[in-house]
Amino acid sequence: MYAQFGKRLVDFFASLLLLVMLLPVILLIVVLVRINLGGPVLFRQMRPGINGKPFTMFKFRTMSDARDAQGNLLPDHERLTPFGKFLRSTSLDELPELLNVLRGEMSLIGPRPLLMKYLDYYTDWQMRRHNVVPGITGWAQVNGRNALEWEEKFMLDVWYVDNLSIWVDVKIFFLTFWKVFKRDGITQQGHVTAEEFRGSAGAY
Repeated sequence: MYAQFGKRLVDFFASLLLLVMLLPVILLIVVLVRINLGGPVLFRQMRPGINGKPFTMFKFRTMSDARDAQGNLLPDHERLTPFGKFLRSTSLDELPELLNVLRGEMSLIGPRPLLMKYLDYYTDWQMRRHNVVPGITGWAQVNGRNALEWEEKFMLDVWYVDNLSIWVDVKIFFLTFWKVFKRDGITQQGHVTAEEFRGSAGAY
């Protein structure tokens, strides 16, 4: 009952309330991103939603448009500014995703929406992470976030799909605040966020 109806109601009213409450913070970040990184303020990218259906996810920009002499964008680690690192470490860059939640494309809690190109690499078992609406935070995020190996992330995501309940969501919701406060698992060692997924030879 909760998974079919209650979760969406909670997402709609909670995201609407959070957008209203956090509006001054959101407007301040808009101004700061414009000053530090220029426009556009929002980073938009196609991500797979429930059943792999694409949607446009919104985030605050954290990288500059710095380019080399040939006009090519510099590597991510060279374009990620100190201000951008701050937004990522505090998860403030995720605030625009509340719009995705309000629109029903995301949930407050669920497996994080990854890149579209990863769909081609998933096993049937890994694809099960798309049996629910993706979330801003999730079971993998409160159990290691980007510091996890890919197989660990998928195991946690599929566990969430199999154990979805209001109590699991409440637990993840409160654990998220603790993880953001501690700033755990923001990046994987040697990467701006995490290494790219190129498929798995696992037996799942």
